[in-house]
Amino acid sequence: MPVLEASDVTKVFDEGKQRVSVLRGVSLALEPGEVVALEGPSGSGKTTFLSILGCILTPTSGRVVVEGQVVDPKKPGKLPDIRKRSIGFVFQQFNLFPALTALENVEYALNIKGVKSPLATQKAAEILERVGLAERMRFLPRDLSGGQKQRVAIARALAAEPAILLADEPTANLDTQVGAQILELFRTLARADGRALLIVTHDPKVRAVSDRVVQIRDGKIAA
Repeated sequence: MPVLEASDVTKVFDEGKQRVSVLRGVSLALEPGEVVALEGPSGSGKTTFLSILGCILTPTSGRVVVEGQVVDPKKPGKLPDIRKRSIGFVFQQFNLFPALTALENVEYALNIKGVKSPLATQKAAEILERVGLAERMRFLPRDLSGGQKQRVAIARALAAEPAILLADEPTANLDTQVGAQILELFRTLARADGRALLIVTHDPKVRAVSDRVVQIRDGKIAA
């Protein structure tokens, strides 16, 4: 049974007097433990689609179901609760708090989810150890390499044990070797925990760790 499903999703933005159709009837389902690459040129609609799947945006029409719960576009106030419960995000720019250590960045994510210290500190340390940063957890982001920062970002995304991981160009700021290591980590985590993982990417290396590759062009899934 899909853990995340989008059916015939459209998205139209009003830009002045114009209406711009970005998504035109897009459907996709993700199964637990499945790794899917979403590829497409700039302007194809993939980032908008990711935002809708991640309950950041609501579709103009169509349906999104997250862990069996239908996302109601008329109730945008419910979106943060769905994100908090079910979805972890990993971004291209890492988005770490520069004044917080790696441990504190992950601990803060746990605090937002309602986990307080000392349990949050313990859980943050365990997650960082799992992604290979046991010896760097007290370091600030400025003292970490790009690959290490992305591992912190992954640890933060795992903080609430979400059923779904969404990654937006996670290897774009990494060199080839480090990017390959991060992708292997993604695949290991997804399969070990049964999490669905969707990676929006231009990086052909993502194909090697994916169960499926989906192409989106001009707002539609390519046949």
